Amino acid sequence: MSLQHTEVTGGGPLIPRPERTPGALRAACAVVAPQLLAAYDQAKDQALAEAVEHGSLKPVHAYLDHWATLIDIERHPETARTYHRAEYLAHVATTPEEAREHLATASTIYRAAAKAVHAG
Repeated sequence: MSLQHTEVTGGGPLIPRPERTPGALRAACAVVAPQLLAAYDQAKDQALAEAVEHGSLKPVHAYLDHWATLIDIERHPETARTYHRAEYLAHVATTPEEAREHLATASTIYRAAAKAVHAG
């Protein structure tokens, strides 16, 4: 995979959907959202530590699900722009209602991406 963040004409995804493995998700993150690599690595380390601490793979599955969803959003530049804009506007909102409106937008995008990831 190239490490360049290039847009595909026609609104298609930048890259194919990666496998839901730590290595494949990290490689995809390096292409579509390199600014998130440090957060990705930190989330992976935290999930592994929690898995060991609790004797359960649930934290690892949760981390894989979350990052597969984020990468799916980032694969689509326009969707990613809308998602990040909504998160930003929620953060700087001056009223709870305004924040809720923007968070609802971000949440809708996140849920749709999670559904697409699980559909295959």
